[in-house]
Amino acid sequence: MVDKTLFILASILITIGIIGSYTFSTYTTLLYGYNEFHFLIRQLIAGMGAIVLMWWISRLDPSKWTKIIGISLFIIFFILMISMYFLPSSLVTSAGGAKRWIRLPGFSLAPVEFFKIGFVYFLAWSFSRKFANDDKKKVLLEEIKMILPYMVVFLFVVILIAVFQNDLGQVMVLGLTLSFMLFFAGRSFKLFLTLIGSAVTLFIIFIFTSEHRINRILSWWANAQNYILSYLPQTIAEKLRVENAPEPYQISHSLNAIHHGGIFGTGLGEGILKLGFLSEVHTDFVLAGIAEEFGYIGVFAVTVIIALMIHRIFKIANRSKDRLDYLFCIGVGLLLGFSFLINAYGISGLTPIKGIAVPFLSYGGSAMLANGIALGLVLMISKKIK
Repeated sequence: MVDKTLFILASILITIGIIGSYTFSTYTTLLYGYNEFHFLIRQLIAGMGAIVLMWWISRLDPSKWTKIIGISLFIIFFILMISMYFLPSSLVTSAGGAKRWIRLPGFSLAPVEFFKIGFVYFLAWSFSRKFANDDKKKVLLEEIKMILPYMVVFLFVVILIAVFQNDLGQVMVLGLTLSFMLFFAGRSFKLFLTLIGSAVTLFIIFIFTSEHRINRILSWWANAQNYILSYLPQTIAEKLRVENAPEPYQISHSLNAIHHGGIFGTGLGEGILKLGFLSEVHTDFVLAGIAEEFGYIGVFAVTVIIALMIHRIFKIANRSKDRLDYLFCIGVGLLLGFSFLINAYGISGLTPIKGIAVPFLSYGGSAMLANGIALGLVLMISKKIK
């Protein structure tokens, strides 16, 4: 029987996201001269599409369609991500010089959003085969040799996304998901720590090889250092303090929005930070918009819904007898959880902003539909368990 609770929780988030696309997009609508309902209509179509996809996929036969859909997502969108760089500019939309969207009639497709789901399925499928009967303890070097092919594939993914698309945030989400999935697949904790350490090293390298990323880190540190350094000894704090760092414009206004909302919020449509002070509230800063208009209670409610949704996904995974289903559900739950946490930490100033969308809440048709497909597959799998 399909997990109706998971379906309802996702539908509630989608509904909140549709409302947010209208109330939080006021400034952007006026700035570009869009129709008042421009973002609302587009997000409504994407949201309804995601709900239909979840419902339709959940009704399919899991023994047949899970593999077909999962592998198809991996292959098709892997090819699309490569081909984007050879398409003419009339067919590809760029952001900061990086090609991220393929233009379709009335719609822009972000292949990376769908590829993430396919990548998680590929890992689950491959791990379930490679580590199925591998109960023997191995030394760290042996484990590294076993996962070396996956590291090669992931390195290629890093080049495609972090280098060509200039999107380090998505690589962080996929890297964390890969590391945790290996751990749940039965690999040792030593290997897990090694992978996390390697990911941090790679992350630092990418930061210091890009002036743009260095400036973003400095901008974040300009705001965060006042809080962090107060807990350190004076001698160490003085060495770490950066003077004349660029002002963290977005973070400052995001924190102002959170502070202005207080406990109960200003009320739906009554927020003022979205009126040109904080840009793209309906996308990357949707949680800040919710914090201002619905207050702490609104953010808490959204967090609880997402936590319950991830709990249901992990519960389905835990009760799955099929190793592939178990690992795929774990992977989907990790994708959603890491995306939410990275965005929440970013808008609150705890970490640099990475441009990661909040699942089902941030404006964007590709992310909405991709997440709908992911939960549709999980719902399909839920029919196989008690």
